[in-house]
Amino acid sequence: MDFIFSLYDALVSIQVPAEKARAVVDAMERDMSTQLATKADLSNFRTEFRSDVQLLRQEMHQEVALVRKDMQLMESRLTVRLGSIMVVGIGVLFAALKLG
Repeated sequence: MDFIFSLYDALVSIQVPAEKARAVVDAMERDMSTQLATKADLSNFRTEFRSDVQLLRQEMHQEVALVRKDMQLMESRLTVRLGSIMVVGIGVLFAALKLG
């Protein structure tokens, strides 16, 4: 708070009227209290941010696990379908050779 009194004194020393100097100091003090973050504000933000990031990591881990499970299921289905296509294709080939 000493810097606010110093600012007031500096303004008055350069012939700024006292009421205008006080208005400048009041405006600056108001802006500082509403627009600037304090160490406590930053600490609270850091704590909330870390917990949000941790929650996001957990959710992403779960989503990746689900995607992997889905991919394994699709791999199994694709293997079965390709095997079926090969069996049918070979059967058609032998049938064509027998007719020919």
